[in-house]
Amino acid sequence: MGLLAPEVYQAQPNSVAVYVRHRPETTLLYQIIREYWPEFQAELASQNKYLPAYITKEFEAYLKCGRLEHGFLRLQCETCHDEKLVAFSCKLRAFCPSCGARRMTESAALLVDEVLPHQPMRQWVLSVPFPLRFLFASQPAVMGKVLGIVYRTIATHLIHKAGYIKATAHTGAVTQIQCFGGALNANLHFHIIFLDGVYINNAHRPGVRFRWVKAPTSDELTLLTHTIAQRVARYLERQGWLVRDAENSYLSAEGVDADPDSPLNHLLGSSISYRIAMGPQQGRKVFTLQTLPDCRPDNPFANTVGKVAGFSLHAGVATRANERDKLERLCRYITRPAVATKRLSLTRNGQVRYELKTPYNDGTTHVIFEPLDFISRLAALVPKPRVHLTRFHGVFAPNSKYRALVTPARRGKGKRAKAAQQQQDQTPAERHASMTWAQRLKRVFNIDIETCSECGGAVKIIACIEDPVVIAKILTHLDEKAAAAGKGSAAQGLLPESRAPPQTDLFEETHHSNAWLH
Repeated sequence: MGLLAPEVYQAQPNSVAVYVRHRPETTLLYQIIREYWPEFQAELASQNKYLPAYITKEFEAYLKCGRLEHGFLRLQCETCHDEKLVAFSCKLRAFCPSCGARRMTESAALLVDEVLPHQPMRQWVLSVPFPLRFLFASQPAVMGKVLGIVYRTIATHLIHKAGYIKATAHTGAVTQIQCFGGALNANLHFHIIFLDGVYINNAHRPGVRFRWVKAPTSDELTLLTHTIAQRVARYLERQGWLVRDAENSYLSAEGVDADPDSPLNHLLGSSISYRIAMGPQQGRKVFTLQTLPDCRPDNPFANTVGKVAGFSLHAGVATRANERDKLERLCRYITRPAVATKRLSLTRNGQVRYELKTPYNDGTTHVIFEPLDFISRLAALVPKPRVHLTRFHGVFAPNSKYRALVTPARRGKGKRAKAAQQQQDQTPAERHASMTWAQRLKRVFNIDIETCSECGGAVKIIACIEDPVVIAKILTHLDEKAAAAGKGSAAQGLLPESRAPPQTDLFEETHHSNAWLH
């Protein structure tokens, strides 16, 4: 089940938010995909080109996401017997705003509640040169090795700055791999939430104690960026992915899978380089809208960014140990979905206009796409299957013996982990229950969807409807009932107003374990 956009949350006179069912078919993103996705496929087929099956699945599943005609649950209040219909969702992770926002909220709460300890944290953001963005997008295994190099470089810096060595000090991080940029361009980069310090072994009693480390200086960031660039380049050169030219710079080698006849490689390359992939303007730079660039001399982030040879390392955002709300907002930011529907609009001549969250240095505020080129941008953002976008390092890694000692959940491996887990007030079942979507929604928006909005009674699931014949009968009945009441079709009628999902245990009782809910 996806998280809804703010406009669908309505307030009652007593200022209590009411949850309203999401209708994706009314959004501009859905309408564009529904209209132009078949044309996009036909255009590729006319050239005898076809996208991988996982990309096709992403688009087709999105068109069914949140639509009642593709299945739903029936929910009923135990007190007043008011019924609601809850549609299934696609639960995919590329560009569906609803499922992406659901994953964002759940992931952020999981990290804050169970992984990240009550210690200072800092976000490190690493961007890589354009050729490496294409390499990492097409070769996820190589990207994983490079991420390990990046983590070890920063971790070593923190340990040495604290005055220790690797044998006596330990740090940890959580990396979110983002596949998109602010202009809907394919831009694979790393958001790493690092401990702003190190754990050292306590000589007086069992356990570890934390040692804070000062924020990196501008010179340290530049040196770290240079070290990362050199180590990554040497690794890729040894593996045959890059070659060195006479000027000691690195160029793409023939080993990179850059088949020009591959439609996916063409879409990725165009998206990474900000070029048009489809239509008569193919190969040209994407159209942009610009205003006067910001000429303010003082840049608050000037001393928190290191730039070397196309690599950019930023470390200007940090949280204190007691700023858990800020930390959760930061976790939501790094796990946010690719497309912000509020910034999407159409021009008068039918082109797709996307507003940048932050204008570029040259004053660019919007990017303009032809509809088919917009579809190609979305296709380039679909991550490959079985590639984990969230990675855990150091003391947060699942196989770390320190995980049970430092994480809030106190879960890990070995006798220490079991002893620490037994000391918790909550049982594992209670901790699992606290991760239900209902409580995620209540945590973020203060909306209780387990309680009937009419009478305040408890809501329960009474049926899981997947048979197309039964679905058609129910929706037809609702249409007739809504028409008789003068309230339009079932899409705007009485029952489908709620989009509240069930709790996990109730959901499993329906024997439908392969779908999220809208």
